[in-house]
Amino acid sequence: MPPKTKTKTQQQTSAPDWQQVARLMLTSRTIDEIEENELVGEGKVTYQFSAKGHELSQILLGLQLTHGRDAATVYYRSRPFMLAAGLSPREAFAADLSLTGSPSEGRDVGVVYSMPPRHGVTVLPSSGDVGAQYTPAAGWAQAVTYYRDELKDKPWKGAIAVALGGDGSVASNGFWAALNIATTLELPMLFFIEDNGYGISVPKHYQTPGGDVSANLASYKNLRILRGSGTQPEEAAGLIADAVAYVRRGEGPALLHLQVPRLTGHTYGEDQTAYKSSKQIEEERSRDPLVAMRKLLGEAAWEALAVDVEAEVREQLAAAMQEPPPALDSGRRFLFAEESSLGELGHQPSVPVDVAKPAADFAAPPDEDGPRINLSEAVRRTMEAELAANPRLLIFGEDVGPRGGVHRVTVDLQAKFGERRVFDTSLSEEGIIGRAAGMAMAGLTALPEIQFRKYADPATEQINDTGWIHWRTAGKFSAPVVIRIPVGYSKKTGDPWHSVSGEAIYAHSLGWQVAMPSNAADAVGLLRSALRGHNPTILLEHRALYDTPPSRRPYPGDDYALPFGKAAVVTTGSTLTVVSWGEMLHRCLEAAEPFAGQVELIDLRTMIPWDREAVLASVRKTGKCLIAHEDAITGGFGAEIAAVLAQDCFTFLDAPVQRIAVPDTPIPFNIPLMNTIIPGVDELRARMQELLAW
Repeated sequence: MPPKTKTKTQQQTSAPDWQQVARLMLTSRTIDEIEENELVGEGKVTYQFSAKGHELSQILLGLQLTHGRDAATVYYRSRPFMLAAGLSPREAFAADLSLTGSPSEGRDVGVVYSMPPRHGVTVLPSSGDVGAQYTPAAGWAQAVTYYRDELKDKPWKGAIAVALGGDGSVASNGFWAALNIATTLELPMLFFIEDNGYGISVPKHYQTPGGDVSANLASYKNLRILRGSGTQPEEAAGLIADAVAYVRRGEGPALLHLQVPRLTGHTYGEDQTAYKSSKQIEEERSRDPLVAMRKLLGEAAWEALAVDVEAEVREQLAAAMQEPPPALDSGRRFLFAEESSLGELGHQPSVPVDVAKPAADFAAPPDEDGPRINLSEAVRRTMEAELAANPRLLIFGEDVGPRGGVHRVTVDLQAKFGERRVFDTSLSEEGIIGRAAGMAMAGLTALPEIQFRKYADPATEQINDTGWIHWRTAGKFSAPVVIRIPVGYSKKTGDPWHSVSGEAIYAHSLGWQVAMPSNAADAVGLLRSALRGHNPTILLEHRALYDTPPSRRPYPGDDYALPFGKAAVVTTGSTLTVVSWGEMLHRCLEAAEPFAGQVELIDLRTMIPWDREAVLASVRKTGKCLIAHEDAITGGFGAEIAAVLAQDCFTFLDAPVQRIAVPDTPIPFNIPLMNTIIPGVDELRARMQELLAW
């Protein structure tokens, strides 16, 4: 194996086209200066991030990524890379001017980029969160190995994933999660670290001990480390070519650590003298890569090229200025990738790779003749059937492999389908969900498990980013990840860490479908619908329903699917509507037994989207409503339902809309104490009786 650390370049097989490199560098610099010197002052650009000092290394990297299945994740200082990958100056200007004709069509910050492949590399939707770019790149890299080794898909051979990041990002959870994923699995991933010495105004020794991440990683297993200058043309070109070739040969991941200057503040208008001395600023200017490139190209050639580039960039700016602003009714579009049963506006994405998967058949009738099975077995059977039907489906998470999951829901799946399709992950929820997003954008169907609802909190950033992908790329990308999360108390125990229900938080995670089935058949139908659809989905499985009689149903078959946004009327009644979901539904059903014909019980099944028409129709008939759930009452999803009823059903109400839920307190460990917190059958029955008598 080659040495871990490299400081000298190796001979390239072919030298870069320095004229092309210089043109792109001048283009990037000219865009920056026009924005800084003209457009900011005119109020046309309000958020400007300069790439001055970073141009050379990024452009050399971009010109290397010509494989049709390469992917890169970028960050807010990556415009030079984007230009090398095929972004036009017109699009770059349109992005910062927040106009159409840009990657996000005016939805996102101008330097938050994405781009389907033009010169070979797919630029995955970047994030405004520092460090969030790393784990999706790791997911794409793992997808490369799956297509290449498992599916024997020849177009993926030699493809790589690259994550670009500044030295400030090496302190982030995402960096370390991706580093562990890439090195333990020896993935074709390149960490491209641009070290300008600062994260905003914070020097790099606060990001990593001694301020040198590559030195600190020298003993990291399965990681090739290269380091050097990102401002000297021939040195940078050799290092980048060496790093890309190493990863492309399938020898494992690499980290390329390049020193570059940041010639302006973090954003335009920031005063660097507050944290840099004049001597330091002057030293950084002396390392401007344009100085070295000018010397390499020659004075006359450089001057002629600069004049040509200035004219071209001005022409592109004029074209960008002609782009219309986004239509004022467009901001609500593209949250979801396809029309839901309630008519959400959207469409399937034009993703860079084929997303072949079986279609959901909502007309397939359920099989009701088989033996009744537990909810956990129903989910397991559905995953088994979908693994057989879709060779691109991958299931992963902590302990899901040989052990079969802490809840035993994935038992025997790895034995049947192999370690590449059902596999354990490192103990990092950020890594699990970020990786899943990268896989999904590569065309795989990613089905990660998070062991308990509370454990999903470290992945909040990736969950939010993934949900926004389709919206913030104006429909160009989608990441239809399906996350399974056990929630709620169990029959054996409760406690604050494992018993969180917390579904309302995901109703605020825009772009996600959210479901909480109350029985085995619904779990089958909703999971299959999610796996065959094109939207990110969170399936919340209540722990107390996994192996208990109330949720048992016959397995409805390998084709059964339920549409999201379609509630079920469990019992019909004329006097009171009760709306619930998950395990609480069964408590409501038992509580309503003395009131046959009076209580209409609705199982909401899905929160996003939720079946407003079914609830409204029922309440218009009964004139009364009680909403019951296990999530905490303040800000719980029941409040959303109550608000809609107050607005759209006010004249039909014969009593106040009431909610019953867990008070604003965690779930206790002591069982008798827990039972004083979670609404019981007697409490529910008393509230029903009160409303019936109103």
